[in-house]
Amino acid sequence: MVIVMKAQATEEDIRRVCEAIEQIGFRAHPLSGEGHTTVGITGNRGDAGRGDLETLPGVAEVRRVLKQYKLASRETKPDDTVVRFAGTDATIGGKDLAIVAGPCSVENREQAFELADQIAATGARFFRAAAFNPHASASRGLRVETLKILAEIRERFALLTIAEAVDSETLGLTAEWADIIQIGARNMQNFSLLRMAGRLRKPVLLERGLSATLDEFLMAAEYLMSEGNYQVVLCERGVRTFDSHAGNTLDLSVIPAVRQASHLPILVDPSHGTGRSDSVLPMARAAIACGANGVAVEVRSLPEKTPAGGPGSIDPEQFAQMMHELGQIAPVVGRTLPRETHGGAAAE
Repeated sequence: MVIVMKAQATEEDIRRVCEAIEQIGFRAHPLSGEGHTTVGITGNRGDAGRGDLETLPGVAEVRRVLKQYKLASRETKPDDTVVRFAGTDATIGGKDLAIVAGPCSVENREQAFELADQIAATGARFFRAAAFNPHASASRGLRVETLKILAEIRERFALLTIAEAVDSETLGLTAEWADIIQIGARNMQNFSLLRMAGRLRKPVLLERGLSATLDEFLMAAEYLMSEGNYQVVLCERGVRTFDSHAGNTLDLSVIPAVRQASHLPILVDPSHGTGRSDSVLPMARAAIACGANGVAVEVRSLPEKTPAGGPGSIDPEQFAQMMHELGQIAPVVGRTLPRETHGGAAAE
């Protein structure tokens, strides 16, 4: 069930509704929207307790949610979720497109700083790098040292940082150092890891599993949200099919499907989604055109020499070209692309 509060409902009204839900043995999830609040309910079966809740002050109506993923459903929260970050105007899910860029793994501090400078100069706001690389055959990166480098990049270039957690140990480290925790495709259905990440109350970038359906993808988000973390960002990064012309098949049809079914923002990763550097720019353009809230791309100074993820990476010059092209498309779909410089000389 979901409780829709009246527009004039007070904070006290919302608190009392949440307390009433807890008293009958369920869990309350207040979700703020434009002009009103909805309170999702988990742990309930059917309409138990509905009559008592309908009579509480400030309640407009009590509705059943038919989707299995109740908290992630647009039935529960009609307004788009916008993930915000304290101390910055950067958002994911708002009018501004969110652009995420960075190397698959950090090889040294100088390499990371050079890329961060070039990325920040385009107006992009998010820097991603793997500290704990899950690929057995790939470079394992610098691990904790990478997280420390990411923290330096945040301070120097005003870039919000993203790093992947692969298990319970790395989850705590990533949450301590990075601004956004990434849960990779291989862990999309690692439900214990999802629940732990949900308890941290830190933004999570959740990648779609390589064979996951839309419902399975949104149910993974539900696990995060059921623990009280509503700052969830989805990421389409390709699925496995019978085709061999690319590393994965980038399923852009899931973007409008997600936006219809869920209020959560969704990014597209054309680097891992295709595994082809010559496909990154056209698929990034297509992603924004079909409604994605942003893109995440792998940027390397020398893509052809990288031990991990090289085939799907682009160089800084191509990245700047991508930003220019997305700037042309953004107004057509009612979006904006940040243009101001946040790094380089401005950060000195």
